[in-house]
Amino acid sequence: MNKYRALTQDEINLLEARNCICADWQKISVAIDFAATALRNVSLSGDVKLGSFNRTFTFPGGVEKKAGISNATIHNCIVESDAYINQVKNHIANYHIYSNVVIENVDSIITEKENCFGNGVQVSALNEAGGREISIYNELSAHTAYIMAMYRHQPAVIEKLQKLIDKYCHGICSSMGTISEGAQLINCRTIINTNIGPRAKVEGIYRLCNGSINSSEKAPSYFGPGVIAEDFIAASGSTVSDSSLLSKCFIGQGCELGKHYSAENSVFFANCQGFHGEACSVFAGPYTVTHHKSTLLIAGYFSFMNAGSGSNQSNHMYKLGPIHQGVVERGSKTTSDSYLLWPARIGAFSLVMGRHYRNPDTSQLPFSYLIENKDESILAPGVNLRSVGTIRDARKWPKRDKRTDDKLLDFINFNLLSPFTIQKMINGKKVLKDLMASSGVTSDYYMYNSVKIANGALRRGIQLYNTGIIKFLGNALIKKLEDVIFESLSELRKSLSKTSDYGNGEWIDMAGLLVPKERVMTLLDDLQNDNISDLDELNSRYALLHDNYFDYAWTWCLKVFKDEFDLDFQTAEIDQILSFVDDWKKCVIDLDNMVYADARKEFTLNNQTGFGIDGSEETRMSDFEQVRGEFEKHPSVQDISNHIRVKSRLAEELKERLILLK
Repeated sequence: MNKYRALTQDEINLLEARNCICADWQKISVAIDFAATALRNVSLSGDVKLGSFNRTFTFPGGVEKKAGISNATIHNCIVESDAYINQVKNHIANYHIYSNVVIENVDSIITEKENCFGNGVQVSALNEAGGREISIYNELSAHTAYIMAMYRHQPAVIEKLQKLIDKYCHGICSSMGTISEGAQLINCRTIINTNIGPRAKVEGIYRLCNGSINSSEKAPSYFGPGVIAEDFIAASGSTVSDSSLLSKCFIGQGCELGKHYSAENSVFFANCQGFHGEACSVFAGPYTVTHHKSTLLIAGYFSFMNAGSGSNQSNHMYKLGPIHQGVVERGSKTTSDSYLLWPARIGAFSLVMGRHYRNPDTSQLPFSYLIENKDESILAPGVNLRSVGTIRDARKWPKRDKRTDDKLLDFINFNLLSPFTIQKMINGKKVLKDLMASSGVTSDYYMYNSVKIANGALRRGIQLYNTGIIKFLGNALIKKLEDVIFESLSELRKSLSKTSDYGNGEWIDMAGLLVPKERVMTLLDDLQNDNISDLDELNSRYALLHDNYFDYAWTWCLKVFKDEFDLDFQTAEIDQILSFVDDWKKCVIDLDNMVYADARKEFTLNNQTGFGIDGSEETRMSDFEQVRGEFEKHPSVQDISNHIRVKSRLAEELKERLILLK
């Protein structure tokens, strides 16, 4: 039996009596249990299908309104059961409106001709002049975007990937837009060629054009007052509000853009936040955060980044146009009024302070401070390893994951220390030792890629990198043996053997996904050779890479143990392993003590300036303690103390188990 039927003459008469008009009532189909009393002051045209309208909605303040259509012009639409539509100033045309949708006080909702609702839009991310375009689509992941932007030197791969995206977009294209189950559109102006996902709330927007607001019951999206967005796609659980302006943008899961933020030709992936400032041609990997009015991010690749107020970059030399670009690797921060002249590349987990005009490349020297002094760029390698802020960041990111959808688009590795960062420390040690060898051990300073490194900073950097390397390898060893029972040396060696043949070589950060480069190359080969049939299969491959991280990482660790510390677990004696465990324990405690000392600086007398404003020194100290708490009771301080205890206990437990094998 057909879901819809023709109107009866009695229903037509009742509709006309309720001030409803239609040039051809024969084109109107209704549900079996349709009641004409659900419509009032409605103009119908084209082919229209109407459900039945029985439920009652409760609006803010406890106001109840019955489902139905009133004061609206509906053209060529399907309106499913229990939708509520009221006060449409112009018209709704060419839309499939699903059940339980609320539409009230809107100007226009229109689909014009065949279009893909933002899917397939080319975004000129990373380089404002073009050449690294990313084709956005509903299920775009940070990793696919990374391939499209960063692997232009493999045009055959880009061509095959583009074909998969084109195939997906072709399946999305339609002459009819969609407002999905439970969506709400309230107090809106113009909506053109825009799909609205399930449970999405669109409130007070000014204009949406050629886009998709993806959403789900578990991860509803929100577009709020004053927003103007064109050529865009928003993923589930995203929020865009407060008169933000978007043009040619992708907004990932859990992202928030608001407070007059302006972005064009930019992509934002999981849990990014953009408030007040501006983004132009930005590839914002997961957890890129900018909160300040005067902050401009332009023509750069960022991830796990916090941009201070007034941070900006230049991509224009006023010669051949805005052709320059830059990379700020994961976990870096910029202080207030910092500046970088592109091209430049900043190493992972670095702090950038001041203005830098000489195109620095510190990618092989992670965890560094890059500071301006008298127009020179001064680098202090490795010192961010001992910063309490770095530790705090690494611990807060997983807790601030706002993604609630069952299907996550981005696969994120939150590890502070990983083969990606440790390989850079190993390279950094070599760079620093080579500088010392080439320029002499007594030099006051050394020059490296347009930055100046003081002699003392260089020596300290070597020590810090060595400490970080041992800490990571020891952590991996402890983790590997944590739940393993071994009663002989042969059983121990078997437990420590590699579980994957992959991971030995270089590692890359694929916009949040840490993975051996060789596995990425295999993935690209499969793309080029048509061994990946669609984008779902591509996303499954990312998931597999993410799931195998620890196996790949252990294979890499085994090689580093052997190359850097001459420790091969398949031939090593127990005393060699015990010696390394002692070294690891010392490095962990030494580094934690440095972090502890760094945290204590936040509780010095200088930091109490401005407290106890009308009292004595005793009042100041009391006021400071009431606001900031006691040092020893601060959560970060307690975390450090607990970490020392836990790691020390793990070291002693492992040593006891190893000694039994002697």
